[in-house]
Amino acid sequence: MKKIICTALLSGMLTVQAAALLPEMGALYAKSAALYAANGQELYAYNADEPLQPASVTKIMTMLLAMEALERGEVTLDTMITGSEYACSMGGTQIWLEPGEQLTLDEMLKAIAVGSANDCAVAVAEHLAGTEAAFVERMNTRARELGCTNTTFINANGLDGEGQKTLTSARDLALISCEPLRHPKILEYTGIWMDTVRGGKFGLANTNKMLKSYQGLTGLKTGYIREAGFCISASAERDGLSLVAVVMAAPSKENRTADATALLNYGFANFTAYMPAADDLAPIPVTLGTAETVQPVLEGSDSFVIEKTRAGGYADLVRPAGDAHRADTGRSAIGRNDGIRRRRDGFDRSYHRPSRCGRARTA
Repeated sequence: MKKIICTALLSGMLTVQAAALLPEMGALYAKSAALYAANGQELYAYNADEPLQPASVTKIMTMLLAMEALERGEVTLDTMITGSEYACSMGGTQIWLEPGEQLTLDEMLKAIAVGSANDCAVAVAEHLAGTEAAFVERMNTRARELGCTNTTFINANGLDGEGQKTLTSARDLALISCEPLRHPKILEYTGIWMDTVRGGKFGLANTNKMLKSYQGLTGLKTGYIREAGFCISASAERDGLSLVAVVMAAPSKENRTADATALLNYGFANFTAYMPAADDLAPIPVTLGTAETVQPVLEGSDSFVIEKTRAGGYADLVRPAGDAHRADTGRSAIGRNDGIRRRRDGFDRSYHRPSRCGRARTA
């Protein structure tokens, strides 16, 4: 009989040693923030469950659903998308679509990712689902599938509706933002600095200025409306470690950039991606079984993230000795650190949630 041992169990072995406190994160300007590894592992959170408006960061979900439809073969990048009168009436940041105007899905995605085009977001939504309302149902369903508990989308672009507003939390937005990183094609759009559509007649400049100021930045999306403040979901990769930093309701563009930079710097300075080698997973003793041991086998290719201070001793921890590490299928949280002080309260808890990805299977 096969037994499943989650990555969380391997990560939990780290707690057999005294947990070293990470350096303080320091004060943030934003009302809410979260730092996640791309595999869905939470590394840091501040007020991360408060429902807030994400503004145009909403478009990450719009692009994700478009990319998933593309990969299912429902559309191609050459599919022509027509701007309806409704889509063309959006206002805000846009490329001024004319009713009946057609652009390829490729150009629409470019306009959404680079120019934050509200009109194009709605046009794509209508093409994929028939109506924006039907597309929003898909957005909310996908959010629930990703584990979001504080998210309600009302449209495809993040603008306020009549008596309604899109709400999400920093934690939910981080979960949503990790998913596009599994679709590298999206990053080809979010990483564009400047480009054009309409055969070179309309220029686009990326609203995410961190593409020029932060080493390794790959996306994803900025957002601003007066009611939401300045928001961003910033993805970056260095040395095999991919991170997502979410900042919500920052008072200014400069504060937003400072917070996202601080979160990413904190992540890259203190964490590293780790994938145990096959020979690191020694046989696990079994009590009252038909065999004396079971051999763990890695299932999936996702690494998990550990503190750099623990990385050197990890190989020893995954090699069980005697009865100290009997096979167990329970989940164990990764080193909880209640000593990290954040912001002005001086009091919030921080902890690292285990990834939902990657498991070790015992054969």
